[in-house]
Formats: sequence, C-alpha cells, structure tokens
Amino acid sequence: MKRQCDDREGVTRASTPPAAALPGSYDHAGALNFFGSSTSFVSLNGNSIRAYVIKIPLDERFQSLKTSDYSKYLSCFIFQDIDRIHVGNIQRCSSVRADRSEAVDRLQNVTQTVSRILDGYDIRLRPNFGGEPLYVGMDLTIASFDAISEVNMDYTITLYLNQYWKDERLGFGMQDEVLTLSGDFADKIWVPDTFFANDKNSFLHDVTERNKLVRLGGDGGVTYGMRFTATLACMMDLHYYPLDSQNCTVEIESYGYTVSDVVMYWKDTPVRGVEDAELPQFSILGHETNDRKEKLATGVYQRLSLSFKLRRNIGYFVFQTYLPSILIVMLSWVSFWINHEATSARVALGITTVLTMTTISTGVRSSLPRISYVKAIDIYLVMCFVFVFAALLEYAAVNYTYWGARARKRAKLKNREVPTSTSVDKDLRSGPRSPEEIIALRECPGGRASPLPGLRSRPLAPSGAPPSLRIQRDHNLRYRTRTHSRNYTNGSNKPKMIHALKKGATVIKASMPKIRDVNVIDTYSRVIFPICFLIFNSVYWVFYIFD
Repeated sequence: MKRQCDDREGVTRASTPPAAALPGSYDHAGALNFFGSSTSFVSLNGNSIRAYVIKIPLDERFQSLKTSDYSKYLSCFIFQDIDRIHVGNIQRCSSVRADRSEAVDRLQNVTQTVSRILDGYDIRLRPNFGGEPLYVGMDLTIASFDAISEVNMDYTITLYLNQYWKDERLGFGMQDEVLTLSGDFADKIWVPDTFFANDKNSFLHDVTERNKLVRLGGDGGVTYGMRFTATLACMMDLHYYPLDSQNCTVEIESYGYTVSDVVMYWKDTPVRGVEDAELPQFSILGHETNDRKEKLATGVYQRLSLSFKLRRNIGYFVFQTYLPSILIVMLSWVSFWINHEATSARVALGITTVLTMTTISTGVRSSLPRISYVKAIDIYLVMCFVFVFAALLEYAAVNYTYWGARARKRAKLKNREVPTSTSVDKDLRSGPRSPEEIIALRECPGGRASPLPGLRSRPLAPSGAPPSLRIQRDHNLRYRTRTHSRNYTNGSNKPKMIHALKKGATVIKASMPKIRDVNVIDTYSRVIFPICFLIFNSVYWVFYIFD
C-alpha cells in the first residue's frame, strides 16, 4: 500500500548518520542514504521498518540544508513493511553517498582551480615571454567544399581548425587531468593571432552557440578549436579550361608574431576529411602540406600551406557545350544535300547555324573571367564557328558559279543573233552610191572594200586591208604607242603592285578548272567538310587530354 505522509508519521531524523549505521549494522534512530536525486530516511519501530523517499534538489541549496529542513521538500510514500534490512543494500547506499561527496568536492576544487590560474594572468603576454619562441601546432579537418568560382578566382570551404600550445601559467598540477571549458574562456587567456593569408571573407558559426572549444591540460597544455567557413583566393590557370587541373591552397600564418616569438608547425596528422569531401565539378586528386618562412616588410613569419590538387570533371561541359556544338556543325552540312536552286532554304539554314554557334559562345564566356589568353574551349568554339560559316560560304560559291555561268551563256547567245550584214547596210545608208558601187560593195567578202574602183579591182591582202592602208595604220599605231609610253612615264606614278596583282589574279583564274556543273562543289563538300572536322577533333582531344 502507498500513501502520502508528513512529519506526523513519527519519522525520527538524524542530522548526521552515525557510524554504527554503516555496513554491517543499522541504527534504530534512522539513517540518511543517497539515491541519485533523492534521499531516503529509514525508521525502525520495533521489528518493522518503514522506508520513506524524500526528493531533494541538487543545487547550491543542498549544501546548506540541515537535516531538520528536509521536511520542506518532503514527498513521502510508504512502500513496504519489512522485518530486516539487507546489509548489501546499505553498503551500496554508502558507496553512492561517497561518490556524490567526491563529485561535490571535485566541483569545488575545479572552480577554485580555474579562479586560481586566472588570478594575476596577463592576457597580453604570450607564454614564455622573453624566452624561446612558442611552438604552436596546427591540424585541420575538412567539413565540406562549398563552391569554386572561376569568375572571382576563389573557393569556399568549411573546416575545423585546432591549435595546440603550452602555457605553463595555466597548469594546475594534475598531469592526466583535462578540463573542457566553454569557448568564452578563450577571451580570458592568450591565444595565437592566427589568420589566413589568402582569405577574402570568413565567419565563425554561432548556432546554437559559438562553435569554439577550449581544453586545459594539467601541465598547461591548451587545445583551442573552432569551426568556420572561409572564402579563399585561388589563382587559376585557365589555358586548358575546361580540361584543366587547379591547385588551391590554405595559407595559415601568425599576423603579428614573427619567428622569434611564435613558430607554427603541422601536427603528425595535419589534415583529415579530404577523402570524404566532394565537389560537383572537381575531383580531389590529393593534397600536400608544407611550411616556409615569408619575409614581409614587418619581419619574417612562419607560414603553413595546405594545397589541394583538383581536376575538373568534363561531363557537364560535354553535354552543355561540346555536344551541342558538334551537332550544330553537322546540321550545317545538311545544306550540301539541298538543291542549289532552293536559295531560301539553304540561306536560312546557314544563318541559323551561325547564330546558334554565336549564342553558345556567348553563354560560355559569361561564366568565365575576362582574361586575355586563349582557352581550350575558345579554340573549339571558334573552329566550330569557322566550319559553320564555311558551309554558308560554300553555298555562296555554288550560287555565284551557277548564276554566273547562266549569265555568260545568255550573253553569248545574244551576240550570235546580231546579223552579219550590219556593216554593209551602214555603208549603203551613208550616202548616194552608183549602181556599180553598190554591186561591188555587196560582192566584197565581209561587206568591206575601198570606194575607189582601182582598189576594188585589186585582190585584197590576207589581212583584209590594202597594203598602203596597213602600213599607214601600223605606223600610226607605233607612233601612238611610243607617245603613250612617254606620257605614262613622265606624268603618272601609279604603283606597279596593282598591275602585279591583276596579273596574278589572271594567272590564278586561268589555272582554276572550269566548273561545268555546280553540283560538283556540293559533292566534294559532303566529303571534305566531315573529314576536316574529324581531323580537327582528333588533334584537339589528343593534345588537351594527354598533354
């Protein structure tokens, strides 16, 4: 049976449990036992025992309470009447009471220890001030790689930084004892002025509390850890972009203490978590650590460096850039199978492919910094643009050849339709002629003869003109030629280059084969364009992948 009770139950209390009530015996006056957060009173009335449980809060008031005041916190329940108490239960109660007493004493001792080591502590002076330089160990744990930006030339990383040093002023004598304190304790002791030399922006995480820890060793050893996210500069070489590999570093250094005051070094296991880190566009090939001395204007400083070897994954660029460009180039070849007379279809196809390649190139450049040197993807896009543009020019050549040939043929046919008697009719209309002159003019070959009867009776020279007229014409021609040559030399200074270019163009035109069917141009283009594009791709991928 269980029922609530109070002081009137006749429970006898003792301010201090007597020694006779400890293991092996019990006292009729009662004993005080500890069970976690509750206290038991045992009262013996004759041969029966009643056990009462009193709940007492474990706070500072507990240390100042007297046994007579426990009734203020009384929450009693009668559990059972028993005839005897097992000695083993009493022993366990005594052991728990001893542990609780030891914990209370230890808590008081730690509080006094922390207060003692901070008494007279000067936060402005480094450990071993004025003596040998202080050695500060470092190790990093990579939580995640958040982002890498080619435009800003930086990357964002979340990591845990732990620093280790020894401050004899914080020693409290117990060599194996370690005290874990809150992060705010770091504001009361000296800590290294560590910073990241290539840092652009960083912040310390503060949910739900500031992510910092401080651990003190009995010999004065200090462990100072924090978790933060930093955006660090990473100067990238994009000559092989997007088939490139990059080296991004974490540069750790003391801001104010030179090597004569603070020397930083990597711990035995300097970096953890690299194998588990993942990046969407990169694969982490490996990492390495090194340390060196940096000579600056204010002195020589120790710098620790962690370098990540990153290789870009090309899968994204294959589907977003390379494959669409290849398909656009192949689409431009379709015009070679379209009839050359379908001008609108072939021109529209050529212009569409050219504009599409321009759009792809613009999209790629928008995600890259404005750098002056040529990248691998620039070479590929430019060559694809050249192939597309060449396909459009090929139709221009076909169209010019086809319509030019037709225009020349039409001109020849028109010239053949002109009557051969045009000159004779002109001579007949020139003035009054006698019947004999008219007959003689009509009988002359070609309709041309001298109006003099004596010359008409003579046979004509093979050249078709009388000898006297031929000699006179040749003489006049030579005279005019010499006069023209003299005038050109004296009066005009035209460059001879124009004449040479015209002569060269005439030679080239004469050496070019005569194309009688324009379909031959399309036939050759169907073979030449794919072969050239295949050769270009082979050279491109072999050079950039295996270099």
